[in-house]
Amino acid sequence: MNEPQVWTSIGVLASSLFAALALMSTLFVRVIQAEFGSVRSEIGSLRSEMTTEIGSLRSEMKAEIGSVRSEVRRVEEVMTARFTHLDRDVQAVARKVFGDDAA
Repeated sequence: MNEPQVWTSIGVLASSLFAALALMSTLFVRVIQAEFGSVRSEIGSLRSEMTTEIGSLRSEMKAEIGSVRSEVRRVEEVMTARFTHLDRDVQAVARKVFGDDAA
C-alpha cells in the first residue's frame, strides 16, 4: 500500500467514479427536464382543445336556447289566441243565458 502506483490507481478510480456519477446525474436531470417539457406541451394542447370544445358547446347551446325561446313564443301566441276565443265564447254564453243586461 506504500507504492505510488497503488495510490495513483486509487485516485484514478475514484476520480473516474465521481466523473461517471456527475455524468449520470447530469444526463438524468436533462431527461427529466425534457419529459417535463413534453408534459407541459401536452397539457397546453389539451387546454386549447378543451377551450375549442367548450366554445363549440356554448354556440350549440345558444342556438338550442334560441330555438326553445322561439318555440315557447309560438306556444304562447297559440295559447293567447285560444284564451281570447274562449273568453269571447264564454261572454257570448253569458249574454245568452243572462241576457244583454249582464254584460
